[in-house]
Amino acid sequence: MKILHTADWHLGKRLQEYSRLEEQKLVLDEICQIADQQDVDLILLAGDIFDTFNPTHEAVELLYKTLRRLSKNGTRPIVAISGNHDSTQFVEAPDPLARELGILFYSRFDTVIPIGKLDSGTEITQSESGFLELKLPKFNFPTRILLAPYANEVSLRTYLGEENREAEFRSILANKWKQIANKYCDETGVNLFAGHFFFTREGEKPEAEPESERPILHVGGTQALFTQNIPNQIQYAALGHLHRYHAVSHDTIPVVYSSSPLAYSFSEAEQEKKVVIIEAEPGKPAFFRPIGLKQGRPLIRKKFDNLPETLQWLEDNPYCFVEITYETEESIDASTRKAIMKAHDGIVSLIPQIKNPAGQESFQLHVDDLSKDVESLFRMFYQSEKGQEPNPEILILFKEIISQNDPA
Repeated sequence: MKILHTADWHLGKRLQEYSRLEEQKLVLDEICQIADQQDVDLILLAGDIFDTFNPTHEAVELLYKTLRRLSKNGTRPIVAISGNHDSTQFVEAPDPLARELGILFYSRFDTVIPIGKLDSGTEITQSESGFLELKLPKFNFPTRILLAPYANEVSLRTYLGEENREAEFRSILANKWKQIANKYCDETGVNLFAGHFFFTREGEKPEAEPESERPILHVGGTQALFTQNIPNQIQYAALGHLHRYHAVSHDTIPVVYSSSPLAYSFSEAEQEKKVVIIEAEPGKPAFFRPIGLKQGRPLIRKKFDNLPETLQWLEDNPYCFVEITYETEESIDASTRKAIMKAHDGIVSLIPQIKNPAGQESFQLHVDDLSKDVESLFRMFYQSEKGQEPNPEILILFKEIISQNDPA
């Protein structure tokens, strides 16, 4: 059977003031075309369906229209789990109606999807918390899926209580998955895993997150999960959460992040986004291959030190979002800034980089400086780094920041 793995749609996501909805429509249309061209039998959507807990009407409408098309009006099952950006209640709300089209939403660890035959002919043959077994009409073997949506603070307490959360998190999830796999997953069916977590090999440094994801580097204070926590019976682990396509492991069990369909922050600049096509059959290793996505405006970081070169590049590259670092002896003057901003409709940031005056030394504190107040030290640091005094607006912002951290 053929499976399409995608994740991290982040429907409704904005890039500062720029809406990405029209690009999302284009790239989801591209994903639908790939699913049809590849004659895919099953879709796995591994979390972060929406960008916020309260998505806009336009984002919700785009999801439903896309899933209906991906499901081929109910003949191709879709299994979608929630991510850290999704509201568990919102994701599961349409499930009773969506199920009739073979679209199965799963967002809470204690949810059990009802067993029974759907109008499409697909049958849910076995189900329990964190597990689903499907029987597709065209195959004489079952498809089993371990379901691991993102565990927020509330759902974690169900398993871990308030104590020893960090120490127990990996072992409890690993034991739960092992029990399910031992009970249901043998070589008479295709065995899959769909999860929305950080996974890394034990002993390796975890993959860096996109800028927008860094506040939740750890789940409830817990380190990343290990690929070794996934049961050996699994033939392919479809992951969401990290936005770059890569296989964390591909030795015995492929553990793969499909990537987001669009670049959503400049830490993802110039990444090629992908979906993954998996070919699997009972009792054999799964084969997988990524397919690149072409739709959407790329995100590009550029550095310039003169206006003509800047304007020429902007003219030659109209269809992108760009973060420009502009090297200058002093701050960017108003006429230069206006010329740059007027030349392109996708300039997200224009960052001045002040060239250090000749002979200027790097910032160092001396013993006598320790008696100075925080504002004076900030002025010294800014002068050292930027070659000029901070302007009044920057000083006001600095004072607001330090006042927020004042223990009084």
